[in-house]
Amino acid sequence: MTSPRPALFLDRDGVLNLDKGYVSRVEEFEWVDGAKDCVKAFNDRGWWVFVVTNQSGIARGYYTEDDMQTLHAHMAEELAAVGAKIDHFYFSPFHEDGEIERYRKDSFDRKPKPGMLLSAMGDFPVNREMSFLIGDKQTDLDAAHAAGVGGFLFKGGNVHKFAEWALASFNEGSR
Repeated sequence: MTSPRPALFLDRDGVLNLDKGYVSRVEEFEWVDGAKDCVKAFNDRGWWVFVVTNQSGIARGYYTEDDMQTLHAHMAEELAAVGAKIDHFYFSPFHEDGEIERYRKDSFDRKPKPGMLLSAMGDFPVNREMSFLIGDKQTDLDAAHAAGVGGFLFKGGNVHKFAEWALASFNEGSR
């Protein structure tokens, strides 16, 4: 069995890509400055890197799970081109006000609930105490707290520089 490793949990829209509202097509996708470098830096450290993203646009009927999977495959290809990878994409397609009946529900996976993070920690040997999340909304931080990991609020700029600062701050706080 693999030894537990720290994990970097990343929200998608607003952290890895510019949040243009329900981004679902490759043509709409634009990386946040430093996003690919951030993923690669944590890969190189031997950390798990997970995306944890609410995708209520699926429940609202704006796009399909297949559309989202196509976009995630595009992200994975672009990351692979720089020697980086996301270990797993976790997503919640659910929303209580969804138009699509099968997705119209409250879900333990939808942030601010911790389901996606807890799933990652169940699927992979994660060192919870050394792990943290970067998100752009308070609901992201609430999910991190509920899952027992650190959380940092990204307000824009270069996400790689922010992640390095977050790592240094997190390490200081755990001493």
